[in-house]
Amino acid sequence: MSSQFLPVFFQILVAAGFAAVTLTLSVLLGKSARRNDTKDTAYECGMLPIGEGAPRFSVKFYLVAMLFVIFDIEVVFMYPWAVQFRDLVAQNATALVSMTGFAGILAFAYVYALKKGALSWKPEVKGATEPAAAAVEEGATA
Repeated sequence: MSSQFLPVFFQILVAAGFAAVTLTLSVLLGKSARRNDTKDTAYECGMLPIGEGAPRFSVKFYLVAMLFVIFDIEVVFMYPWAVQFRDLVAQNATALVSMTGFAGILAFAYVYALKKGALSWKPEVKGATEPAAAAVEEGATA
């Protein structure tokens, strides 16, 4: 049994040895880096890390992105079924019934997202019943 694992152990030994030799050579032969304030500052895509950070995005952007990913993956599952539809239905009708259930769940989730307003881009103003009333109230307070 141990003779079967001998090549695996040998490969682990070679990998660990290579890592140790490479790290040792880089310390011995490499240039010593002198630390200074410029090297110790955080690098953020070429922007100096001074002042305020980037403005926060609305949660709506992330919610729409997540819904897109979920519905997109579900549609991807429908492509192979559609390609093999004739062969699947010729064998038995369970393929049609199962995809109808899958599409029903997808439709239910879509209607739920619409009812919750997940796909609406209108800003929500608390205390106002109509968008026009909210705009008038904002203008009066400004």
